[in-house]
Amino acid sequence: MTKSDQPHTQQTIFDTERPETRDSGPVTCLGMTFESDDARRAHFLEKLRERLRDPEFREIEGFPIGSDEDILALSDPPYYTACPNPFLEDFIRHYGKPYDSGTDNYRREPFASDTGAGKTHPIYTAHSYHSKIPHLATMPCILHYTEPGDIVLDGFSGSGMTGVAAQLCGQPEAEFKATLEAEWKKAGFTPPKWGARRAILVDLSPVANFIAYNLNLDVSAREFKKAADSFFKKIEAELGWMYETRHTDGKRKGRINYVVWCEVFTCPNCAGDIVFMDQAYDPKTGKFAKEFECPGCRAALTTRSCEHKFTSYFDKAIGETVRKVTYVPIEIEYTLPGDKTKYRKKPDAHDLELINRLGNEQPRDWYPTAKLPIGKMRDSNHLAERGITHYHQFYLPRALHALSTMWRIAGEWQNTRIRGFLKFMVEQCVWGMTVQNGYESLAFSRANRILKGVYYVRPAIAETSPWYILDGKYKRLQKMLVAHQLPLSRQVAISTASSLQSPVPDKSVDYIYTDPPFGDAVKYGDLNLLIEAWHNLFSRLENEVLWDELKKKTLSVYSDLMRRAFVEYYRVLKPGRWMTVVFHNSKNLVWTAIQEAIGDAGFVVADVRTLDREQGSFNQVTAAGAVKQDLVISAYKPNGGLEDRFKLEAGTEKGAWDFVRTHLKQLPVFVSKDGQAEVIAGRQNYLLFDRMVAFHVQRGVTIPLSAAEFYAGIIQRFSERDGMYFLPEQVAEYDKKRMTVREVLQLQLFVTDESSAIQWLKQQLVKKPQTFQELHPQFLKEIGGWQKYEKPLELFELLEQNFLRYDGKGDVPNQIHSYLSTNFKELRNLPKADENLRAKGKDRWYVPDPNKAGDLEKLRERSLLKEFEEYRAPSQKRLKVFRLEAVRAGFKKAWQERDYATIISVARKIPENVLQEDPKLLMWYDQAITRTGETGNGGNGEWGNE
Repeated sequence: MTKSDQPHTQQTIFDTERPETRDSGPVTCLGMTFESDDARRAHFLEKLRERLRDPEFREIEGFPIGSDEDILALSDPPYYTACPNPFLEDFIRHYGKPYDSGTDNYRREPFASDTGAGKTHPIYTAHSYHSKIPHLATMPCILHYTEPGDIVLDGFSGSGMTGVAAQLCGQPEAEFKATLEAEWKKAGFTPPKWGARRAILVDLSPVANFIAYNLNLDVSAREFKKAADSFFKKIEAELGWMYETRHTDGKRKGRINYVVWCEVFTCPNCAGDIVFMDQAYDPKTGKFAKEFECPGCRAALTTRSCEHKFTSYFDKAIGETVRKVTYVPIEIEYTLPGDKTKYRKKPDAHDLELINRLGNEQPRDWYPTAKLPIGKMRDSNHLAERGITHYHQFYLPRALHALSTMWRIAGEWQNTRIRGFLKFMVEQCVWGMTVQNGYESLAFSRANRILKGVYYVRPAIAETSPWYILDGKYKRLQKMLVAHQLPLSRQVAISTASSLQSPVPDKSVDYIYTDPPFGDAVKYGDLNLLIEAWHNLFSRLENEVLWDELKKKTLSVYSDLMRRAFVEYYRVLKPGRWMTVVFHNSKNLVWTAIQEAIGDAGFVVADVRTLDREQGSFNQVTAAGAVKQDLVISAYKPNGGLEDRFKLEAGTEKGAWDFVRTHLKQLPVFVSKDGQAEVIAGRQNYLLFDRMVAFHVQRGVTIPLSAAEFYAGIIQRFSERDGMYFLPEQVAEYDKKRMTVREVLQLQLFVTDESSAIQWLKQQLVKKPQTFQELHPQFLKEIGGWQKYEKPLELFELLEQNFLRYDGKGDVPNQIHSYLSTNFKELRNLPKADENLRAKGKDRWYVPDPNKAGDLEKLRERSLLKEFEEYRAPSQKRLKVFRLEAVRAGFKKAWQERDYATIISVARKIPENVLQEDPKLLMWYDQAITRTGETGNGGNGEWGNE
């Protein structure tokens, strides 16, 4: 029954409605009607409780570590469960559209448009997470690939932004809607079909899913305000006295905003105490000096050269005597009632007495005391060295008192949804009130000054009050609820489980948008542990998909886990449908592993674009090798017709060309940007050949065509335009749109090995000297055709051995000066030593002039010859993956030294097809054979045995 068919007083949970009326009357959920939303919760909680009693249910991969009561307390079924969601099948059965190959007429090209959206939207800023994609960047993809009501899956959903995007397709903001429609019309895209999509969100972490729950299920702004007002009154009554301090007049009392604590070091020379801020902090500039003096012996010191001073104490929570790094309170910032002025003072006797009192008292409310997995989590050695081995030791005594009290008060609310949202708000204090909250220069707020992506305690920290963090957080949540309204449809199902195993039926999902953990970039599981400790519910980190040597998970283990994840995606996705994968990692090895995992699962990659999140993470902003743009991979599951035909035609030329025709249908016909047409890489002959080969290899089928035969055949069968190939029915569309642009961008160099990569980089840098961050996303897109035998090389290595980087010192090089003065009006006619020119040119790589290029070539040759020595060693039997440029350099040197035996022996370690297809290597090999009088191919039988 649809909403329009129902009586006026009844709401449908999976239809749009005003949140204020959610609990005021009957609701329907999964086809069942309940007298109220409370009754719905009670019914499904009991169903979940029954499942939790089943031992087999707890054996599901990724089942969290925790008690039944903790799981039930966090869950709001069937929308969200803090364990594997047993209602996913019901969700799909009720709302999904069964796949029928006989009637299915789905057809989409890849979404061939680079996307970007900032991180300032109120929904995005509602809660922090280690990495997330703005929902406004995801919505265009969902709108392109799906219809209203379709099911969208994200198996690595994190904070649930895919669900937000799916639901907001039914409630787009007016400005976003108008802008997107105008852009799509200009680009010639089919207009978007607005309407909510239904999302299935799966993540291993209970914390991530708790965030997803709070972002994806509606909350009454009025009810939340009422609850929050009551919450703040209660914490004022119970905690206010802890944050009182006397004004400097000795009469009035103020409210502490934060207390600055500073580490005490020991001088390595005189063993005297050094209060870090007293020696290194300049209150006028608000900055810390890198070098400071010991007040006792005047020795020049740094934090690295000093020794930590430790204090021993009895930890009542764990019943052990422990030691910790010594910190002392230095300064207090506070405000007076009715006065917005921020006052600062040194802690007085009253302040110190209060600190000592709280340090000697145990909090009366529960708090986590479990032990950290020292030695098995990121940065755990750093924490242990500072005396942090258990979760409660992240907090100074007052902070632990306050946070435990707030956690208890938030958990007392009877209404499940409001209780969850209050804890969602309080969660902001879990990190922000730890000793990781660093004290920085006066220009910064003191709230949540945490180094993102790591556990790290700085020499100066800020102990903030709850109000200092929560006042701003509460206002942002109110703004989000009132002005922007959360998705109201509740068309979402959230499951806490592994992405490698799910109850989702075969061929039941309409689209997949996913941002998996890529390699070792972010240790999500480790970083979630602190908040999980407060929920008393932990992820199964042994099931986490990542590359982490501490957990005995090598790159090969990670690759296998990713392969399993994509196999699961392939199973549940309907044939002919699409998967969008957002990739973020600066390592080529991880990029290669992802591509192989996608292909091995059966998907075919059709397009790679970029996603610019606009505001970088801490690592993106500060690390020299960080990547500031993500790659967006569009891959499809071949439809059932092709797979069925291929079973009959596998290994034949007919089957190969059938695949090419089907693949060409999946590629964009025309892509334009700024009045220019882009070359669609996937339509070039060498990539079409690679895709055909991969399709056969991944299915264990003999490849029926050589490269030469393929290139000859493609010319006969398909129409060529601008170096790209089209089906007959596609050519007319391309020709028509081609006339609307000024030009086609220059065909790009094919990057297949080190040599072509260097040429490609030279091509890029001659036109525009660029930074590593600018080059890297482009580079990753180009290396999709990298030869399997060629050793993968990191971009940094290629740049350092072949190009020069301007460090911002001295005159700006001619190459950079020419580019900047031509392309930036404000930099024209400036001398090469101008500071503005230096700043703009800093860290840009450029092609060296001939004099310096010779020196670089010598350095590079030494590196290549060193690697060649490993290849020629007797212990090296076969060279399956190697650096072709190193072999070329070694052969050249051996030829000059008339060391023909080395050329022959190394050549026979190389796959024969590689030797035969490289004219330089073949020349040296043939000449060496002639000089020694040996026979040629397989003369010693080695190749014949491969």
